[in-house]
Amino acid sequence: MRKALLTRRAAAAFGLLLSGCAPPASARRPINPPGIAPLVPAYSVAIRAGHQVFVSGMTGIKPGTQDIIEGGVEIQTRQTLENIRTALQSAGATMADVGECTVFLTDMRDYAAMNGVYTEYFRVDPPARATVAVTALPRPAARVEIKCSAQIRSLEKP
Repeated sequence: MRKALLTRRAAAAFGLLLSGCAPPASARRPINPPGIAPLVPAYSVAIRAGHQVFVSGMTGIKPGTQDIIEGGVEIQTRQTLENIRTALQSAGATMADVGECTVFLTDMRDYAAMNGVYTEYFRVDPPARATVAVTALPRPAARVEIKCSAQIRSLEKP
């Protein structure tokens, strides 16, 4: 009985590999684009695993620096989304491939301003989204942080 169970599990795993549902472990690679690479070694800007891209929480840092852009939540949201676009492009994805986002705001009164900019980047079929208020972000000057995940559609079979 135990041998039959192991054989069924092995057959199922082999089937997943053949179908392309389970990318090999070597397919997982960190994405750290120049200009927005993290200063701390505890995370990557993004991870590409097969056709999926997972972008870490991004803030409105000025590319090439670690400084948060000044000018309020609208400007920070725009820079954050540009940084996300850069990370996605470095991984072979686009903003149209994004399936979900989580937005963190230090003040929920900034929601309308953030949302106005956000909708410029996701005009058609926007991703699923959650927006939460937080008491602080790791960067004290940051008012918004966004993380997202994407499925590279250009690689999907029709």
